[in-house]
Amino acid sequence: MHIIADLHIHSAYSRAVSAEMTIPNLALWGKKKGIHVLGTGDFTHPKWLEHLRQNLEPAEPGLYKVPTTLNSGSAASCDVRFMVTTEISSIYSHGGKVRRVHNLVFAPSLEAAEKINGELAKRGAKLASDGRPIVGISSRDLLNLVLSVSSDCLFVPAHAWTPWFAVFGSRSGYDSLEECFGEDAKYIYAIETGLSSDIEMNWRLSKLDRVTLISNSDPHSLRRLGRECNVFEIAPEKLSYAEIARIIRETDKEKFLFTVEYFPEEGRYHYDGHSDHKVVLHPSQSKKLKQRCPKCERPLTVGVLSRVEELADRPEGFVPERHIPGRHMVQLEEIIANSLGLRAATGKAVVSLYEKMVNESFRCLPAGRQGEMGILLDATVEQIGQMGNPLVGEGVKRVREGRLKISPGYDGAYGQIEIFSAEERKAYAGSKTTQTALF
Repeated sequence: MHIIADLHIHSAYSRAVSAEMTIPNLALWGKKKGIHVLGTGDFTHPKWLEHLRQNLEPAEPGLYKVPTTLNSGSAASCDVRFMVTTEISSIYSHGGKVRRVHNLVFAPSLEAAEKINGELAKRGAKLASDGRPIVGISSRDLLNLVLSVSSDCLFVPAHAWTPWFAVFGSRSGYDSLEECFGEDAKYIYAIETGLSSDIEMNWRLSKLDRVTLISNSDPHSLRRLGRECNVFEIAPEKLSYAEIARIIRETDKEKFLFTVEYFPEEGRYHYDGHSDHKVVLHPSQSKKLKQRCPKCERPLTVGVLSRVEELADRPEGFVPERHIPGRHMVQLEEIIANSLGLRAATGKAVVSLYEKMVNESFRCLPAGRQGEMGILLDATVEQIGQMGNPLVGEGVKRVREGRLKISPGYDGAYGQIEIFSAEERKAYAGSKTTQTALF
């Protein structure tokens, strides 16, 4: 059975996160998205941990579900499982530099999470300040703290290339896992690639061959769930925290089928740039300018593409022997909006068609391959046309084939996607079938 897992999310207790990010809502949207396992996120926050205890019950070993009695929506959303996870921000001095590194912790139980919180509190961490707490503990010491509570925990550097807050970040990171974690780097079994890099970019570093590359959405709202995720093959009787952790630790190519990836150009830090002056530059251009803004001469925010190029010891296109493939995708609401020539992916017309298509997917797609992810990954173009409209089917087809234009993101600004030109959209919209589906 395909298990789609998005293991890095945030709660309503994190800064700049929607108040709608509660467990009942996450369960409902997880089902709508076609996600089988969601991270809880933010287990370090006392109020969120209490929320988890009140709204979850044990399911398969190490996984949790919403009890039917507490579910305010469709009972089917109780099918979504939750894995206990959090993100922690470490800010500290090391090697003569200030380091700012975000790390994920996957825990085998709520009880283990509570023990980790106790150890963090002993070290002076103010856990109630934010769902993603800032601690003055080095990444290496934090790793050892977590593993001292339970060797079953997984410790994963988050969005590993983000300039400001990541293990390889251009502004405050390291040049290798070994530089960050020393001899304890052997306990790092995976890194999270982040939205501004993809699997292929990470393949350019031979030092990363030994770790598993995972992808998660890191969403601050319900609609962003699943924009990046992982697809495993796990039999129902084998589903558990331990099996998911094992697959990640061992880079099990038989069980880890692929990651679902943003096109990295769409991420907020792909190119170099300076948002104040709307300066966006390919690494080859910024290098000529010594990575300074041509308008104000201040340092540019050096993006992920530049940073990968700096550390890479392999050419573009290299594929290592031991690897998990990635599939690039765009969220369905964005495809709908672009296909219909509408700006807002959250507008009434887009949301209405999205809901119609998702509901239809549960009627006409196989069990376990339904919801938004089933539409994007498994449905035929003809099925998508029947669920929504033919233009959206063509839009999904183009995204699957990589036939789209993207103005790259930079310095905190997301990249902009164009699937259809105005002329192409007009030609498609002239068909009677499309007009009927639209209106």
